[in-house]
Amino acid sequence: MNFEERLATEVTEIEEILRRYLPKEEGYAKTVAEAANYSVLAGGKRLRPMLLLECCRLFGGKEELAAPFLAAVEFIHTYSLVHDDLPCMDNDEYRRGRKTTHAVYGEGMAVLAGDALLNLAFETAASAFQLAEDETQLKRMARAMQILSAKSGIGGMIGGQCADTQAEDFPPEQVTQELLLYIHENKTAAMIESPMMIGAVLAGAAEEKLAALERIGSRIGLAFQIRDDILDLTSSLQELGKQTGSDLKNHKVTYVSLNGMERSEKEVRRLSEEALEELMSLSEQRNPFLECLVEDLITRKK
Repeated sequence: MNFEERLATEVTEIEEILRRYLPKEEGYAKTVAEAANYSVLAGGKRLRPMLLLECCRLFGGKEELAAPFLAAVEFIHTYSLVHDDLPCMDNDEYRRGRKTTHAVYGEGMAVLAGDALLNLAFETAASAFQLAEDETQLKRMARAMQILSAKSGIGGMIGGQCADTQAEDFPPEQVTQELLLYIHENKTAAMIESPMMIGAVLAGAAEEKLAALERIGSRIGLAFQIRDDILDLTSSLQELGKQTGSDLKNHKVTYVSLNGMERSEKEVRRLSEEALEELMSLSEQRNPFLECLVEDLITRKK
């Protein structure tokens, strides 16, 4: 099976797992369930759950134990996009090629859908404890929960979103390279580090392997975000599945606006090469699909 076929197969498998944990659309809470499900099932690369699954496989872990966590990671990622698209944030009308949640269900219901997905993420991750066969697996799951919480919270994704939101009101000269890297490391990279580390934790990988995956995830996340900044200027709605030029519209200082296109492209290459080099040396058992996945997401056109 070639890379594209394997990628499509894994996306299908992951979406089947996601559907397993989505809320039922019934009763007085039917509308918020519909809005949450609409958001999750809008498509997407399913990159984060795929990274979790493949890092679990890299260290010989049990895939069934990873399922609740890969769903939880995708729910957290989706809730962050729902809130990012709100009029009070980036005010985007398209995401993943179709209308954003607030454009379909209204701003208030989109807020609630995001809230619901965040809570659902931890409800889903916690369900993994019922699958544990012994104390060792319970301890691994507890460690995975700690990573999930920390990387998506104030010390991770939300902290990055806070800095990003505030930076929109700063004069351009106050948005330094240091601030921009903090935003990218936390808003984007933290939620790539998280699934990679969780997958390895569930498989029983040693602490030094987790530290290595955190470094690798950081480089991947930074390269991914710089590529996103580049695509926002060079791609189109049809290719990207969301409005382009939003950074300019919102007067955002980006890595590209601060460093220029040529330097940005070089930095993507440097970060991706370093990430792949360390990933390839991480385990005696190589995972070629994971390596191809990392390379593909960084060099993507959409």
